[in-house]
Amino acid sequence: MAQAILSRVAALSAFFGKTFAVWVIIVAVIAFMFPEGFKFLAPYISILLGIVMFGMGLTLKAKDFSEVFTRPKDVLVGILGQFIIMPLLAFLLCQVLNLSDEIAVGVILVGCCPGGTASNVMTFLGKGDVPLSVTISACTTLMAPIVTPALIWLFASKWVDVDPVAMFLSIVYIVILPIVAGVIINAFFGGIVKAAVSVLPLISVFAIIAIVAAVVSVSQKQIAQTGAIIFAVVVLHNCLGLALGYLMAKLLGMSLPKKKALSIEVGMQNSGLGVALAMAHFSPLSAVPSAIFSVWHNISGPILATIFANLKDEDEKSAK
Repeated sequence: MAQAILSRVAALSAFFGKTFAVWVIIVAVIAFMFPEGFKFLAPYISILLGIVMFGMGLTLKAKDFSEVFTRPKDVLVGILGQFIIMPLLAFLLCQVLNLSDEIAVGVILVGCCPGGTASNVMTFLGKGDVPLSVTISACTTLMAPIVTPALIWLFASKWVDVDPVAMFLSIVYIVILPIVAGVIINAFFGGIVKAAVSVLPLISVFAIIAIVAAVVSVSQKQIAQTGAIIFAVVVLHNCLGLALGYLMAKLLGMSLPKKKALSIEVGMQNSGLGVALAMAHFSPLSAVPSAIFSVWHNISGPILATIFANLKDEDEKSAK
């Protein structure tokens, strides 16, 4: 009986995972049309993201960091690409497009966040180097309490006052502690966790959808005025990140699976963290770029994964 219920929930989880972008868009539109019905979610954004991070921790094991020791160069390239390309792109876009202070901070927030967990799934679907992707995501996430506030201070202090210490504490509470808790529980209760892992995507989907609904509802008036420009910047930021990640790997002579992994790792961000930091330290409008990024990269990611899955290596082509 319990196994049958778990199987049904797993199937439901898989369905919502595959149609995630659709549900995010639907809920975002409803929240925009009826903002009062979703504003109650705003105080719980950090908790919702903590739930997502706890789920990530439940899936992490020591072997997920093994690539650091077996091929440190590849991992280092991915980490540097993540924390240099996206923040620099965000800063340049804000400068060139002369964005308002709140929007600029929001775009930079997205750029300074670590890689998102969805990148591992997209790398798998795109037939990329999954172990490398998982290791880079794990490393950038664990480095985030130090690196992300430092980058935000470096790139965003032109527009607003930034408190790196307060951000450090926020990321520790929202990201690191839930992940560590998940890892510990997985280590001691691996059997139970393994049975429940298939349900985690469903929980993450609903948590992220709730985060997006909260941001849209509290920023409805500002989105009505500036939504188009924010969407354009987010799309440009994401697409340039994906392209430059691939180009970086190509210039370094990496194999096709590695190029795919690097492209997706660099271009996809933990936008949920951007939302939480913006709501905690800046303004609701500053959270909008992260919320839109959350929607958009779940559209661009599957599209790119499909292209990558059909991409053939030059060596493979010449062998035919």
